[in-house]
Amino acid sequence: MGENKSTNNFDWSKMIIGLALLLCAITLALIAVTLRPVAKWANLQTTCIEQESEKAPISWAVRKCNGRSKVYQIKEPMKNN
Repeated sequence: MGENKSTNNFDWSKMIIGLALLLCAITLALIAVTLRPVAKWANLQTTCIEQESEKAPISWAVRKCNGRSKVYQIKEPMKNN
């Protein structure tokens, strides 16, 4: 009779650990799905930098692919007449 009592006993700690692991798995899946646009953007940046670095240094290619090439242009200093 002692064995029947132990087999019918429900182990709540295993149930809680199982639910916690399931929640962690769902959370990681959601993070992976939300990072997909960032991965797509990174692939496009890599392609752009590879193409632009054939014509210019890598630092300039990175600036150009980020849309900041005009910010880094060297401007002539204004001359006082």
